[in-house]
Amino acid sequence: MSKPRKVVLAYSGGLDTSIILKWLQVEYGCEVVTFTADLGQGEELEPARAKAELLGIAPENIYIEDVREEFVRDFVFPMFRANAVYEGLYLLGTSIARPLISKRLIEIAAETGADAVAHGATGKGNDQVRFELSAYALNPDIKVIAPWREWKLSSRTTLLKFAEDHQIPIAKDKRGEAPFSVDANLLHTSSEGKVLENPAEDAPDYVYQRTTNPEDAPDTPEFIEIGFERGDAVSINGEALSPATLLTRLNEIGGRHGVGRLDLVEGRFVGMKSRGIYETPGGTVLLEAHRGIEQITLDRGAAHLKDELMPRYAELIYNGFWFSPEREMLQAAIDHSQAHVTGTVRLKLYKGLVRTVGRWSEHSLYSESHVTFEDDAGAYDQKDAAGFIKLNALRLRLLAMRRRRMGG
Repeated sequence: MSKPRKVVLAYSGGLDTSIILKWLQVEYGCEVVTFTADLGQGEELEPARAKAELLGIAPENIYIEDVREEFVRDFVFPMFRANAVYEGLYLLGTSIARPLISKRLIEIAAETGADAVAHGATGKGNDQVRFELSAYALNPDIKVIAPWREWKLSSRTTLLKFAEDHQIPIAKDKRGEAPFSVDANLLHTSSEGKVLENPAEDAPDYVYQRTTNPEDAPDTPEFIEIGFERGDAVSINGEALSPATLLTRLNEIGGRHGVGRLDLVEGRFVGMKSRGIYETPGGTVLLEAHRGIEQITLDRGAAHLKDELMPRYAELIYNGFWFSPEREMLQAAIDHSQAHVTGTVRLKLYKGLVRTVGRWSEHSLYSESHVTFEDDAGAYDQKDAAGFIKLNALRLRLLAMRRRRMGG
């Protein structure tokens, strides 16, 4: 690969990406543009500007953007319309953030005339795949630089020496290795590595950052109502909220009741298994509510087909194929199914659990007159069931006759 002239770096402002920034300048002699996204990770991002300037980045080449609303509206909500979970449990909090970051990297590259983008994902994880597949889907000619796959800074000692040699400030708490690594955004926190690497060992309490220990959660349950329009949550307890504000509120509510903890050993796209501790309080509440409103507004055939498609859809997101034609095809089908998914769900949160306790909608397919055990006033003729059963039994009877005829 020829040396890039200008690189847009996904920059957190932390030590690792600061080292990457300087390494790009030293290794390639190129101009660097930094992009720092506020995805709701709960950290002050303005210090990233000062750190970038300290490392020689011109003010016009420093991008710090609040993308929380776009993140929830255009990425999280479409995914939740599908009820997407990977390997039956994981709500894809890290996976769904990567295409948005990649999208902005490519857009900023076009705005600034950069010919390359760079990220800080390691060569062992899924994020390198997600960043790069998204980047190439949006600009097939872009150069992608992944320093962790290129440089020789293979240990914490060599990283710290590089930082010291190039006058990169090192906070005291960064000199030792962190007990685990964390990725966070408005949808979840993900913790992995070090003290979490042995899947036989219980995760220490200090790993959890967003959720109260369920045993210590309030002794009184909390009831909330979530309103939906066309498959997207739009209100809590009757108050209309923007997508990011709504998810923030659900995080607060779910977190104090200990909802949304997950200890998972998952199959990475790159082949290995890894253990992660996930906290997705608002997302767990949202998934339960969305399935609750679909129970009364979605036809059985459409609902069952959605459940068949969902694992494939979730796998595409996990593996980094958000911008693929097959994900877009599935999204079109899923979005079509949500035309009447409008109404309100009542939920009970208590000691780490959330469950639907009520749901209602003007678009409801539920007919009390058809299911009642009382007099249905002719809404359903029970005699019709006999023919229905006989027709469905025909092939089973023919199979049984053959077995009898063949002696077995």
